[in-house]
Amino acid sequence: MKLQMGTRLGLYAALELARDPTQRLSAADLARMFGVSAHHLAKVLRDLARAGLAEAERGAAGGYRFAGNAKRTTLMDVVALFETEPGNRAAEPGDDTDVGQALGRVLSEIDEIAEATLRSISLETLLRQMTRVPPSVRGDAREQPHQRDGA
Repeated sequence: MKLQMGTRLGLYAALELARDPTQRLSAADLARMFGVSAHHLAKVLRDLARAGLAEAERGAAGGYRFAGNAKRTTLMDVVALFETEPGNRAAEPGDDTDVGQALGRVLSEIDEIAEATLRSISLETLLRQMTRVPPSVRGDAREQPHQRDGA
């Protein structure tokens, strides 16, 4: 299952916001963290807010905070906000051949396994796994917001 950039950004943002639901982060802060434009990330954050996973507050102390339930929200819940269902993809050349149909069955099975895996992992579960990874492995870019707090 190949995820679109918007989907990956949705996952990144949901996880980063869920890491500390009391903290508000601006779209610009998150965009810098992920190395993308704030404009593009703002669209993703609006989708998360419409789904009830993020809450926006305007003003100098504003930003986005996590508003969902990290224990109950799965990775697939976030993916489903941005991706079309695997069965709803457009037909491609060769799909109607016997080879295309055989390959299609295999690819569908892979998508089903990926979807089941994404449904089985909550945001909280992934965040707990992340805390076990040493900071040197995580990389400096993802630690910036937390460095700011201590500065």
